[in-house]
Parts: sequence; C-alpha cells; structure tokens
Amino acid sequence: MPVVTRFAPSPTGFLHIGGARTALFNWLFAKHHEQYGDGGKCLLRIEDTDRARSTDEAVAAIYDGLSWLGIDWDGDAISQFEGYKRHQEVAEALIAKGMAYKCYCTPDELTAMREKARAEGHKRMYDGTWRDRDPSEAPAGVAPTVRLKAPLEGMTVIEDLVQGKVEITNEQLDDMVLLRGDGTPTYMLAVVVDDHDMGITHVIRGDDHLVNAFRQVQLFKAMDWDLPEFAHIPLIHGPDGAKLSKRHGALGVDAYRDMGYLPEALRNYLMRLSWSHGDEEIISTAQAIEWFGLDAVGKGAARFDFAKLESLNSHYIRQMDNDQLGDLIMERLKSEFNGMLAEGAAARVKKGMNSLKERAKNLVELTDNAKFYAILRPLSLDEKAAQILDTEARKHISKMRAQLAGVEDWTEETVQNTAKSYAEACSLKLGKVAPPLRAALTGSSVSPSVFEVMAVLGRDETLARLDDVK
Repeated sequence: MPVVTRFAPSPTGFLHIGGARTALFNWLFAKHHEQYGDGGKCLLRIEDTDRARSTDEAVAAIYDGLSWLGIDWDGDAISQFEGYKRHQEVAEALIAKGMAYKCYCTPDELTAMREKARAEGHKRMYDGTWRDRDPSEAPAGVAPTVRLKAPLEGMTVIEDLVQGKVEITNEQLDDMVLLRGDGTPTYMLAVVVDDHDMGITHVIRGDDHLVNAFRQVQLFKAMDWDLPEFAHIPLIHGPDGAKLSKRHGALGVDAYRDMGYLPEALRNYLMRLSWSHGDEEIISTAQAIEWFGLDAVGKGAARFDFAKLESLNSHYIRQMDNDQLGDLIMERLKSEFNGMLAEGAAARVKKGMNSLKERAKNLVELTDNAKFYAILRPLSLDEKAAQILDTEARKHISKMRAQLAGVEDWTEETVQNTAKSYAEACSLKLGKVAPPLRAALTGSSVSPSVFEVMAVLGRDETLARLDDVK
C-alpha cells in the first residue's frame, strides 16, 4: 500500500525550526517508500482555520522555507479553511448516526461546570448536560455547538510507531466540540476529516500532539474510518534540556538562512535530531532517503547544539563547488555593498574561494572574509591594518611596488620570489614584508596567503592598491 504523509503547519508566523524537522521527517519517509517501497507521497496542508491569525505572508514564508530547505510536496498545497463545508457535513453525519449532539450550554454555564469539576477533582470539564437531552428543550436565542459523543468507559489505545503503546482512560476525555456556535469547525474535526479525505496513511508529528491523537482516534472510530498510523516524534530541546526557546535557536528557517547556514547542512543537522543511522554524521540526501525509517527515531527529546550545526555547515561549505559558492557570496555582497563592487569582483571571489572557504563557519563569515576581493578601491583599513602601515611600512610598500611593476609572468610563485628578493636586499625576513602587503591589499591583518591574494587580484589591481597606500 502506498504511503501518504502530510506536513500541516499553521500559517501564523515563520516556519519554525521544529516544524521544519517535522516536514523533513514526513518528506524522507514518503521519499523512502517512493523509491524503495510500494510508493510514497508527501502532501502539504495549510491549517488556516484560525482566520484572525492566518496571513498570506506566513503562508508565503512556509513555501519559501520549505523550498529553500529542498523539501517539496506532491500536488498543490491544500487550504484547510476551504474545506469547512465538508467539515460541517461530517459533523451533521455524526449527529445523524447518534455519535454527536448539539449542546446549548451558555459560556457562563460552561465556566461553572469547569470550576465545579476542578473543585471535585474530575477529569472531564464538561458534564454531558446535553448529551442525551431532547433538543426540544433547547433555550431560545442560544446558538448550539456540536459535540462528539465520546465513549464514557474503557480505554483509547494507540500503537504509536515511535512511542510504542500509549493509552488513556476515556473518562479523562471530554465530549469535544466539533462545530462552534457560529458553525465553524474546530481544529480537531478539520484535521481528522482532512487526513481521511487526503488518504493519509501516516501521521508524523511532534509528541506535543499525542493528547490530541487520542481525541482524533475517537473521531475516526465514530465515523468508521480507517485509522492512520501515528508516529509522535520527540520535541527539540535546548542544550540545557529545557524547552527550545529563541535563546536556544527556536527561530524561523529564514533566520538560519540569514545567519549563513547552507540548506544542505541544516537539513543534515535536523535529520540527525532524534534519528540516527549508526555513527554516521555526514549524511547525503540520497543516503537519508535510502536509510530513513521511523524505527530509528528515538523517544527522548533531541538537544539543539549550535556547535554541531556550525561544524556541519563548515563541512558543507568546504565541499561546495567554488562557482556555486561564489555565486552565493556575490548575492550577499551585492546586497551589502550595492554599487560598491568592482568590475571583475565575481571572478576574483571565485578564484580565491579555495582558501577562503577553509576558514569559514557560515556564509556571513565567508562573505566578510571575501569582501576585500570584491569592493571598489581605495579600501578602508581596519584598526590593525592601519597600525601595520606606519611610515616605515609605507616606504617598503613604495619600493616593492616598483619591483613588482616589472613582473610580467604574474603568478603566486613569481610575486613571492620578488618579495623575497626585496626582503633579502634589505636584510629583512619575509615575515617583516608580508604584513604590510596584506594590510595594503586587503585592508586587514588577516587573509589567505598574501601572495595568493596578489595572484588572485592580478597585476593591475595589486599595483593600484599599493599605489593607494604608498
């Protein structure tokens, strides 16, 4: 039987990092069965029934975040709100089957019930006042809700693919509201109807939904619908074991992109939170699709670790093609230095990428390290570079510039030999000559080998930059 999963975010803000991992697990599970099983699909449902909080901007952010991460979906995304009439039909069908009923309790009556239930230590907050009452007794002017007639005794049991067997006594579950007084469906009703109508075979989501699952199982059974398989994955916690918050990294996917993380690295990191394949740390997408299974998802909460994410990101940066990486850096440079980039900037950035990327943990850092290749001269000097370029250093720069001007075969080796010859003639060590060159050519005291920098800049640009400070 083909596997059908779904990712069902609420469009009330950015694509949260926890939501991104849920989407990834659904996508990997579906892709695994598509390639190695009887078929698989991953669907996207936008749960936009909360009209006051759902926004078009948030929907766009979800699409954008998933696309950037490389997570696609089958068919068109589905709007849950657009199916409200179907949800209403199911509620009416449940009433006709005797599995639901109209409740005419006022807000004040419900508040009194809850207070009484708490005072008496009852699990159920609703006392079933209208469960078996004749609707002819309904008070005038009260718009009724529709409630599920949930079982009063016994257990609701779920054989969860991650959590194992989980159960709850039915006395702990209220007759939940399916339709509000204005006729709009509740989240619980809409989710069950949509999962059934979309043919969802596996519901993979955070274990904070486990309590919801018991109620949803009751609703599936009330409609005599086949139950999907449930897999409730543990939540992501911070390094200290506390619930993930903004200080830990509970940000939107767009924030990680802005911070300079590659989608491949973030995807690799997220898939390793609560799922593993032996001791493998670097896992390609193809390998993940081949290996992924819910049996390898642990029950314990995963801990978010920025140091591990940075390490993975560094690896993927080093492995990336220089032209592709150069294009990403140029996009950032154009955004930051609009109108201030020199002709030939992209070619120089790409040519110097091998050394630049060895030192970078993220694209923000890499962009900062690469900018000296791209921006228009004259370069501004940072504090240390300005200190290096004192009067004596500028005199040496002027004299070396004259010798370098005579170099025709401009390579890293020839410019280094020229600098060595100059240093020897002045009874100086090369280490005395290189820092002023670096400061003049990069505006910084830190860069790749200054002779590599000169080779990448080329003869004309190098000489021009030396002219700016001599």
